[in-house]
Amino acid sequence: MKIFKKYFKLAEDEIDTSLGISVVNLGHNIHPANHPYPDMSHPDSYYFEWEKGRSLTEFQLIYISKGEGFFEASGLPAQLIEAGTIILLYPGVWHRYRPKESTGWEEYWVGFTGTYPRYLLEQECFSPQNPIIKVGFDNEFLATFSKLIENVVVKEDTYRKLSSFHLIHLLGIVYASALLSKQKLSKKEELINEIRNEIHDLWNTNIDFEILSARYNVSYVWFRKTFKEILGTAPNQYHLMLKIRKAEQLIHETNLTLSEIAFQSGFESEFYFSRIFKQKMNYNPSEVRKRRSRGI
Repeated sequence: MKIFKKYFKLAEDEIDTSLGISVVNLGHNIHPANHPYPDMSHPDSYYFEWEKGRSLTEFQLIYISKGEGFFEASGLPAQLIEAGTIILLYPGVWHRYRPKESTGWEEYWVGFTGTYPRYLLEQECFSPQNPIIKVGFDNEFLATFSKLIENVVVKEDTYRKLSSFHLIHLLGIVYASALLSKQKLSKKEELINEIRNEIHDLWNTNIDFEILSARYNVSYVWFRKTFKEILGTAPNQYHLMLKIRKAEQLIHETNLTLSEIAFQSGFESEFYFSRIFKQKMNYNPSEVRKRRSRGI
């Protein structure tokens, strides 16, 4: 698969402060295993050496969707970062982070400033001393992040305000996750989360859910009913939407053909991929590529 390296920094005249929140920079990167971190294409103003670390002038939200790594910050010991984790960075707070060499990781990030995030991140559930939030694999979060990146790339007339709205949506998801993390999960919720994590690891394969549920010592009937009860959708539909969202991301961020994307996303043909994509998203995958091309 092609390696994504997407870094976007907004110029000062592109930043809209009218809503009390402004996107400063954002991006997405898949960092492969056994490669130095940060890679050399990292923007100079944000590049850092592990020995020295760094501090920022803005808030930054980093989401690790795949892989593992380490995080340290001023006054905090080193912590293991797993897939499905958000790191909140506060202005002026020294920190450093990197993926494990053996796994690499996939990361999304957005830098932001304004009166609204300062107010929100002063709430009791947030703290510079506790900047790690487990959100798991959240389709809504990733879909919103993809819309935010697309909006900044295309730069249509209202992109400044739309960027702020998408960012507010992201922070709302993080806020809800921070509140929920204080509540103890039931045994069945913990089990479904474990299985959901495996579905994300196997996202572009054909998953036999009967075999998968048996591996966790539960019946398929119980698994399907409980999965829908907790996540609001059947496991096969969850898996399908995950494949579609990942495919849409590939359309946004690579030059792969739609046929190649269909194959890499686990669809049997480009025709079937396009048909099911249109059915679920109400627009064609070719339209996604056309919208992307208008911003290039």
